[in-house]
Amino acid sequence: MLTRHSLYALPLLLALSPGVWAEDDLSQAREALSKQEDDADTEKALEEVFEAAEENYSLLKQGGVGLNYNFDYSYYGDQRINLVVEPNLDEDGEPTGSSSIRNADVSPAATHTFTNSFTLDYGLFNNLTVSGRLPLVAKFDTEESLTSYALGDLSGTLRWQPWEYIPGTLSKTLFTTFKSKTGDSPYEIDLNKNLSSGSGYYSWSGGISASKVMDPVVLFGSGSYGYNLPVTDLDQVRGSSLLQEVHPGNSLSLSMGFAYSLSYDVSLSVSFQGSYNDETRFRLYTPATGRTTDSVSGSQLSGIMNFALGVRVSPTTIANVNVGFGMTELSPDIILGLSLPIDIEGVKPSAAN
Repeated sequence: MLTRHSLYALPLLLALSPGVWAEDDLSQAREALSKQEDDADTEKALEEVFEAAEENYSLLKQGGVGLNYNFDYSYYGDQRINLVVEPNLDEDGEPTGSSSIRNADVSPAATHTFTNSFTLDYGLFNNLTVSGRLPLVAKFDTEESLTSYALGDLSGTLRWQPWEYIPGTLSKTLFTTFKSKTGDSPYEIDLNKNLSSGSGYYSWSGGISASKVMDPVVLFGSGSYGYNLPVTDLDQVRGSSLLQEVHPGNSLSLSMGFAYSLSYDVSLSVSFQGSYNDETRFRLYTPATGRTTDSVSGSQLSGIMNFALGVRVSPTTIANVNVGFGMTELSPDIILGLSLPIDIEGVKPSAAN
């Protein structure tokens, strides 16, 4: 039987949990791959399962408060191709209908993204927890020599456990998340001078997460569906056209993994997160011709493998370090992360202790 002490050696980190043209397709997919509030947070879930009160719920007790700090780093390496294509002309100087490549320049590009985020959890009831996330984003693009420091997209999550936890069975939690567009939108900035720090649209998502203890192994997973709201009244310059509307595709995500307790002080976990993003439609207006056209970005499938190490640094604090890599072209090449709980015991009401 798993004891309360063995639980603390089982902290888990899930994978760091969706364009008009190629550059925006990449940004869209990469945003979807960053860890979201609706990903299965098994580190919290497992600790709370075994610290649950007599009601046997795995969320925070009513009135309980929790604050966590997360640092995430992701690296995207790419090769950008710049082509100069000129039409072929006949003897009279008229286009023949064919063209030739006059110049082809291949240059390496890299994007570094650093995210510092703070997540505050509060127990409304023993089986209902609300949380809010504040991300601070720093981004660097080596190809364009651009730098950005900005607020990311604020989000709020509601977690509800309608079923009491019974030892030996699955612990199941329903969740829903609303994400704002407080970050710098990729559809409103000057793409030649700025970098985005947010998705650019509001979104809702919901799903279910579950975990099962098979001492000394813990299995966990989650599934969710995301609905992204359209963005209108835009006026962004895109070459010779103006971007007026964006209709983001909806998304499906799945994550799963396991954790193994090596000792009271150390644990290891392995997880996978996959994401499918439906096609996105863009409406562009060309002033020179007066025409409005629609451009469609195809659906995208991406995945990440993640490995995490949990180490007890004090009797009440566990530090989690993770490293991951992308398994598809649009996924991050390198992912690094650090998670630490922040002690705010002094602000908790006595009923929650």
